[in-house]
Amino acid sequence: MASGRTFDMRSGARSVRVRAPGKINVSLTVGPPREDGYHGIASVFLAVSLYEEVTATETAGDAISVGVNGEGTFNLPAASIPLDRTNLAVRAAELLAEVSPRRTGVHLDITKRVPIAGGMGGGSADAAAALLACDALWGSGFTRDELARIAVDLGADVPFALVGGTAVGLGVGDRLTPAISKTPLHWVLVTSDYGLSTPEVYRTLDAIRLREGIEPDPQPAIDPAILGAMRAGDALTLAPLLHNDLQRASIELAPGLGDILETGEAAGALAGIVSGSGPTIAFLTQSSGHAAELESLLGAEGLQAMTVHGPAHGARIATESAA
Repeated sequence: MASGRTFDMRSGARSVRVRAPGKINVSLTVGPPREDGYHGIASVFLAVSLYEEVTATETAGDAISVGVNGEGTFNLPAASIPLDRTNLAVRAAELLAEVSPRRTGVHLDITKRVPIAGGMGGGSADAAAALLACDALWGSGFTRDELARIAVDLGADVPFALVGGTAVGLGVGDRLTPAISKTPLHWVLVTSDYGLSTPEVYRTLDAIRLREGIEPDPQPAIDPAILGAMRAGDALTLAPLLHNDLQRASIELAPGLGDILETGEAAGALAGIVSGSGPTIAFLTQSSGHAAELESLLGAEGLQAMTVHGPAHGARIATESAA
């Protein structure tokens, strides 16, 4: 059972705080709809240095509750985040509770930093953080691979938020293969004060393809040149290779995204791409200094911009406190 009740963190109960990253889809190729309603994809995931935080605190009984505090950065109003069992972090805790030898009640306190409904996997990062936090709180002892197998039931982005770094995602994104990418790439994110529904973006993509007679490859693949550029940390080579099949659909639903892409590229970005289903836009830059300069220029245009880098680590325990 989940509830959105508030929780007094001064109670002295045991707690574990975990950070998990948001992600950028550096490349995203989408196949046709499958019989199960999902789409096959081929994507290169890059975890970036923008982290969700989930603090799991032990409570009496066996209830699982969730709340969102106001300490994060740019966000949609907290009222847009579900505080019941439809919240991915709650579902993660419930799944772990089903297989844990020992479990207690738990309150999940979420600090949102990844844009909500922004195409960066913020909800999935919450779920990954909740899995790791509850595993530590309950002493379940699952390995990271075992937690990732549990995470598959929560959505394709959750296993990646657990492992972080860079990975190729196939299937519905759940078949992950780590990729070598150690040299940081620097990006500027431009966020919006609204979200886009991922299912609606996919439906819009299908409609565009239908009216234009486009038949997508049923087995999408990754351009190996993308992995080579990321392995070398070569932003100049990577820039023209950025690709997102969902971008046209996102722009059709939110035409202003096209204007933002043009503004960023005119301001000196190497390239820009809608992240996942949007509306967050990621601009690739040549260095940390270039990213800081672009952030300033876009801010002067009235846009919400911030610098990040990747690859970033996956979900990690930040603090533990004993009763």
